[in-house]
Amino acid sequence: MAKNVAQSATLASLDQKLALAKRYSHEGVVAGAKAAIVATIATAIPTLASVRMLPWAKANLNHTAQALIISTAAGAAYFIVADKTVLATARKNSFKHAPNNMEA
Repeated sequence: MAKNVAQSATLASLDQKLALAKRYSHEGVVAGAKAAIVATIATAIPTLASVRMLPWAKANLNHTAQALIISTAAGAAYFIVADKTVLATARKNSFKHAPNNMEA
């Protein structure tokens, strides 16, 4: 009987941790997507403008190169912001749930 109670408490704790991890990852995805949108706009405007105005860019940057420049910036922004958001949220909440007898 006592073993079943301990197992159910452990399973409940694991379920709670899994739910928190899902929430943190969702927050990271949302923040990363927002950053990717901003990065796409911030890189698309100067890239496309430079291809129209600068002779070197017009001669050397075809459509594939332009897309690669823009998508690389968007992808980097997504992963950097998503990672930082997940880690910051987890760190903030781990201190909130830490035992009171721990010293920093």
